[in-house]
Amino acid sequence: MLYIHSLQEAEEVFKALSTPMRLRIMELIYKNNHLSMNDLADALGLTNSAISLHVGKLENAGLVTIQTTSGKRGVMKIVQPIYGRLIVDMTPDSQPGTRPCYQDSISVGHYAFADVHPTCGLSNSKNIIGELDEPRVFSYPERFSAGILWIGWGSILYNLPNRLNPGQRLTELQISFEISSECPETNEDYPSDIYFEINGISLGKWISPGDFGARKGMLSPIWWSELLNQYGLLKTLIINRNGTFIDGTHNQISKTTIMDLNIDYNSNIDFKFSVPKDTANCGGMTLFGEDFGDYSQNILVKAYYENISGDDRQTTR
Repeated sequence: MLYIHSLQEAEEVFKALSTPMRLRIMELIYKNNHLSMNDLADALGLTNSAISLHVGKLENAGLVTIQTTSGKRGVMKIVQPIYGRLIVDMTPDSQPGTRPCYQDSISVGHYAFADVHPTCGLSNSKNIIGELDEPRVFSYPERFSAGILWIGWGSILYNLPNRLNPGQRLTELQISFEISSECPETNEDYPSDIYFEINGISLGKWISPGDFGARKGMLSPIWWSELLNQYGLLKTLIINRNGTFIDGTHNQISKTTIMDLNIDYNSNIDFKFSVPKDTANCGGMTLFGEDFGDYSQNILVKAYYENISGDDRQTTR
């Protein structure tokens, strides 16, 4: 899958796909990835120079590769597609410099503590780690390569990086992740109460509507079974001076503020996902990393801060 992070970055791809003839070329090589330049020219009624020009545009945009091989009539150039899917992030990021911010990407396998109960498991993009429904695999060193994890109930704790320096005060935390419920096999209607904490302080809960599997996850490996978790929803926790919100400040989930967390440059930032066994909707939890699901990202953390004067530092102690 080709993931493009902005419209500007996608410009060359858009140009390459801007003509019906090049779209037709892409359609043909997806149907048969052993077509040569001569095959394409014959199929489309083009000269060799014209097909070379069109394929060259696609190659320069990173959409196709050309493999040279021996054929009955000498050397053949085989045109093959590189990616099966294309995703373009059309929402521009906030203008740099608007608010100072530290940003980190944390893979789902880089947790500091796991209390997990079946159904459960871990996988990277190449294979399932250990055995399914075996909690002890969450202690295996291979877990650091995990791109997806799921639990029936329990908790997963991440130690988030604290990049604050003396003289900097945390004003907002944003934590973004792809998440769903965890049902044996899949179930679109399978609610789960998923709770969030930082340093033991409750941030509230969000109810996941289901464990989605009606279609293949856009990023999931080809070998990934259709009976396993396919994709989740992209959610963003926001903790600021007004409280804790999810997916924007219109949806408050608790009154816990950034000041309540009392985080300074010396603090640990321990962030926990949990699904208690005795909650009303104990539907488990699945976390997707950049190699699984629908969104090419790990757990993303943005820590917004402000610089404070010496007097301010005295008053905050």
